[in-house]
Amino acid sequence: MKILMRPCCFSLLFLIFFSAGEGVSATVFTLQNSCSYTVWPGTLSGNAGPVLGEGGFALLPGASVQFLAMPGWSGRFWARTGCTFDEFGNGKCVTGDCGGTLRCNGGGDPPVSLAEFTIAGGNSNTNSDKDFYDVSLVDGYNVGIGIKPTGGAAESCGR
Repeated sequence: MKILMRPCCFSLLFLIFFSAGEGVSATVFTLQNSCSYTVWPGTLSGNAGPVLGEGGFALLPGASVQFLAMPGWSGRFWARTGCTFDEFGNGKCVTGDCGGTLRCNGGGDPPVSLAEFTIAGGNSNTNSDKDFYDVSLVDGYNVGIGIKPTGGAAESCGR
């Protein structure tokens, strides 16, 4: 059995902006394609939040794009690979396909690596001032994903 390793990474950076005395005002997501080939990020919003990036788009090698999310936003990002789309946005992806369209209206087909987020204010019962994020392989693996939080404040493990 041969194990195929993909030497690229689809990176997600998120920067938390603060307003003095008002808490989190917005979060900026930066999606960066560190692969040597084009990926087609898919986005899916939860909590009836706004869809970032219209659900999907092409991201050339080395390119990056930014999106602004307000407090309470939750959702996921994933990299689709091997996609071909016509001028109307209809087509297919080898991994992470989302119904044969450029603009996803649902999750990606496994196997797909996921980056999932809930931004401060997303949980009205508890921890509403905290952000939650993870890389999930529950739907399989198609490309490496990295998350690098910047800005904001972290809690100390010693408290």
